[in-house]
Amino acid sequence: MLANKTIKMMTLAGSLLLSSYAIGETLRFGVDANYPPFEYKNPDGSLGGFDIDLGEAICDELDVECVWVENSFDGMIPALKVQKFDAILSALSITEQRKQEIAFSSMLYNTPGFLVAEKGSSLTDNPEDLAGNEVGVIQGSVFETYAKEYWQPEGVRITSYEDSEQAYTDLVFGRLDAVLDDGVVLQQAFLDKPQGAGFEFVGDRVYDEEIFGPGTGIGLRKENTELRERINTAISAIREDGTYDELASKYFDFDVYSFD
Repeated sequence: MLANKTIKMMTLAGSLLLSSYAIGETLRFGVDANYPPFEYKNPDGSLGGFDIDLGEAICDELDVECVWVENSFDGMIPALKVQKFDAILSALSITEQRKQEIAFSSMLYNTPGFLVAEKGSSLTDNPEDLAGNEVGVIQGSVFETYAKEYWQPEGVRITSYEDSEQAYTDLVFGRLDAVLDDGVVLQQAFLDKPQGAGFEFVGDRVYDEEIFGPGTGIGLRKENTELRERINTAISAIREDGTYDELASKYFDFDVYSFD
């Protein structure tokens, strides 16, 4: 009887310790590290990027350890729901469609969407110009949603990729006519690289308020209201004390928070 009671007490103590550790000492962020300059892998295998820096700053503010859990972008929300991690910090746009499934923190940043194609191309973001051409997008992104909503019905062929690098490679080798993606990512991860020398932005900024939303945020489970409040408080703190602007200046030469 005493042995059973002791085992039960040890089990309870272990459960309480695990609960305290999971909630009080770590914050697990889901990330797809294939989207520079927001998240990427350094040569030594470590994670880098604006989102990574923001996450670490938020964790410092909350006095918790950041744990980064890599996951494919299109599987982020299902993985969040089954508690593979506590929150998504991976250039996740705040959209009405996603808000039906998860909650969001306050906005982190807002960057523009653009189309890139070969220099001298007659292509623009007008669906009439794109008809019959093949456009690459990132699977599960707002750009995929936009392209399939507005361009695909007009005869534009849409091909979805797991990450940007695959799409850029197919563009370079002529398997795509254009790629629709975040303009900052396109500039830094493609156009500024040797492989992007023969390409340029075409057309105007691609935007739809309902599809793209106000910007990006941290995705959380709806029931985790306490964590959302704590993260929002931390975001406000790093914006007020200048940490946000200091981190942003490492990656951008424009106001990434209020791009318009």
